[in-house]
Amino acid sequence: MAELNQKQPQAGIKKIRSKKLAPKVDLTAMVDLAFLLITFFMLTTTLSKPYRLDVAMPDNHGENPLLLDERRVVSLLLTDKGLMWYHGDFNHPISKPEFTDLSKTGIRKVLDRLKAEIPPKADGKDMIVLIKPSKEARAVDVIQALDEMKQVDIKRYTISKIGDDEEKMVLAML
Repeated sequence: MAELNQKQPQAGIKKIRSKKLAPKVDLTAMVDLAFLLITFFMLTTTLSKPYRLDVAMPDNHGENPLLLDERRVVSLLLTDKGLMWYHGDFNHPISKPEFTDLSKTGIRKVLDRLKAEIPPKADGKDMIVLIKPSKEARAVDVIQALDEMKQVDIKRYTISKIGDDEEKMVLAML
């Protein structure tokens, strides 16, 4: 434990003042306790689990494409410049394609507006959103679009490839 290192005075010799030595503390027990605590906390704590986003991708239908009700379908075309969207089929859109700068309005305002325009049917079928990132789209924009689907409470959405005609339309609008 703690020791004081001092010389004992000898008999018959005049006292000479000597330097007082600092007390020496034995820290072996303290270090041992510290390692025991570190080991205990390392073994008993749980690390934070990573968050994940569940995305259900459809099976490959091959030659039989999946038929969707075009009145419920909204396509979001993500580019490096912003977001282009249209309602309905590409060849016969219900609303003409519009371009939105993501830095000004964001995806949420577009989704809120479309959700109000496309009310759910009595049979429970609601809006379907097709997220189509272009080759120049940033991964951040795709992740932001997926987050906004959860925030706006859109239950039916998927990520698909952008078509050649859609890519030409995007280039023409920019």
